[in-house]
Amino acid sequence: MNPLLQPFNTPHTTAPFSKINNEHFKPAFKEAIAKAKVEIDTITENEEKPSFQNTIEKLDFSGYTLDRLSSVFFNLNSAETNDEIQKIAQEISPWLSEFSNDVSLNEKLFKRVKSVYDTRKILDLTVEQATLLDKKYKSFTRNGANLNEADKKTLREIDKQLSTRSLQFGENVLAETNDYQLHITDEHQLNGLPEGAKEAAKMIAKEKDLEGWVITLDYPSYIPFMTYADDRSLREKLAKAFGARAFQDNKNDNQQIVLNIVKLRHQRANLLGYKTHAHFVLEERMAETPEKVLSFSNELLAKAKPAAQREFQQLSDFAKKDGIDQLQKWDGAYYSEKLKKELFDLDQEALKPYFKLESVIEGVFLIAHKLFGLQFNEVNTIDKYHEEVKTYEVTTIAGDFISVFYADFFPRKGKRNGAWMTSYKNQWKTAGENSRPHVSIVCNFTKPTDTKPSLLTFNEVTTLFHEFGHALHGMLANTTYPSLSGTSVYWDFVELPSQLLENWCYEKEALDLFAKHYETNEPIPMEMVQKIKDSSNFLEGMQTLRQLSFGLLDMQWHGAGKSPEKIKNVKEYELKAFADTQLYPDVAENCMSTAFSHIFQGGYSSGYYSYKWAEVLDADAFEYFKENGIFNKEIAEKFAENVLSKGGTDKPMDLYKRFRGAAPSSDALLKRAGLLN
Repeated sequence: MNPLLQPFNTPHTTAPFSKINNEHFKPAFKEAIAKAKVEIDTITENEEKPSFQNTIEKLDFSGYTLDRLSSVFFNLNSAETNDEIQKIAQEISPWLSEFSNDVSLNEKLFKRVKSVYDTRKILDLTVEQATLLDKKYKSFTRNGANLNEADKKTLREIDKQLSTRSLQFGENVLAETNDYQLHITDEHQLNGLPEGAKEAAKMIAKEKDLEGWVITLDYPSYIPFMTYADDRSLREKLAKAFGARAFQDNKNDNQQIVLNIVKLRHQRANLLGYKTHAHFVLEERMAETPEKVLSFSNELLAKAKPAAQREFQQLSDFAKKDGIDQLQKWDGAYYSEKLKKELFDLDQEALKPYFKLESVIEGVFLIAHKLFGLQFNEVNTIDKYHEEVKTYEVTTIAGDFISVFYADFFPRKGKRNGAWMTSYKNQWKTAGENSRPHVSIVCNFTKPTDTKPSLLTFNEVTTLFHEFGHALHGMLANTTYPSLSGTSVYWDFVELPSQLLENWCYEKEALDLFAKHYETNEPIPMEMVQKIKDSSNFLEGMQTLRQLSFGLLDMQWHGAGKSPEKIKNVKEYELKAFADTQLYPDVAENCMSTAFSHIFQGGYSSGYYSYKWAEVLDADAFEYFKENGIFNKEIAEKFAENVLSKGGTDKPMDLYKRFRGAAPSSDALLKRAGLLN
């Protein structure tokens, strides 16, 4: 019996990971696709007049088995993959692309959807129903329903190729990350590295049956080395290895894949009547057009660039004391940390003992409790895909079940770098039942060692809060329809809850709840909290410029209007995009695009600007909290009611205004960043 094709008879119908083997996936996908096709046929063959209920609603609730199966499989492919899973992913992705096209290019189905859409003005629909109808109609028109047969065939082929190429892109980046190691046998080459980082490097070497120490390209290994190692030549070696991922003319090279993806996306957009991929994507975003994104980005660039240039000069002058004539990329983190220590007397390593992972988890839970009345109970009855995963039942104070929550914190061979939130099951309401979500966050934090627990850098603390903000968006979802639930919102709105929650990391009232020394249990000293606040804008101009550079690179690839067929050299094209934001000298052996997973593997193509866009929203929203108290229940309830619970049921700006009472002002962001004159 294939466990993926049976009802999940588990607590809260959670995924039965321990019963799933790789050989279950392909037959399960075949069966689930067949079942979803039958559900679509039931809609199209209904002889009753098309209505919202028998067409739009039925369509949104169709494909449940396939959706759950896909979430289990592709989440494993990101967090616990292996060669076999990657091979299966390459095989099934075209099947899923084909099925998706079967739905969006189904003429009988579109005819029914259009019939309901054309009568929308006389239908008595709620705001959520009207939003769903609009979304369903556009999912057809924006995916080829109005194309002729020849163009539909072309679209199918493009989508099939895109699905396999983006998967290959991600596999290549993971392979390059896993394949590299810096093996050190001379302890002097580790000078400057904190004891915890040395111990972690020793542990990695031991796992690989090597003497000495091993540094990898996984963030918890890579970042401490780049920040603290005194050996400049080794920092250079490591930085070049990181920057050269999938840019080495080997079997994992992504240059041609980047050009193929960009070309296919451009062709697809043109086929559907759009000037560029960015024009297509941004039609369904708050920003609306590439022109608006560029205007927004350039406005911030004008404010940030002079500050960034001053900061870069300050950093360069500081490095000259060590005889560094030209500051290079592999010097940035190292001298930034030293300068921060000199200016603010703030040592990141001195902070770490106050941020034991378990304490930070308790802290973020307590903050969610104080704001939204949530309780988190760790349980061992929920199946896991890896022994390191923690599982929780989330309830209200009254004990009502809210969500299942998975948390996966440490790097592994089969796990991609970075941090993300995802879900294994959406929330929805049907037949009087409110079916609750299963939400997960995945991070890559420093592992515990033989002598120390997992102690987080302050940056890792804000990362945990960020992903947990996304998780709250998923957990507190309270919509009728699964496709509008939780984080199913415009991409430039999705970062609001995550970035908003980061603000609590800088507040004494919040830090007092969890920032306690792991050995003495002493609370973090007030002077340290003050230093965290004082240093929060340190090199903010350079940070802003860096974020803007990634967004502008994304728009250059997807919204420049230039026919991608004419782009022959990935690196040269990238350098043009970086021209206005470049501070450090270029490194010839390195390329950002070939490992830019956000836009070539994840869902951020033409959307990377949204981090900055959402910062305007989060700064404005947190100012509202600050004015009334960071644990103000009334404002937290307004945020939960108008933003977190509503998902994509209404226009984001309308939801925001209902919470805030007005549109956001960019002044709050510029003020917080210290960029307001």
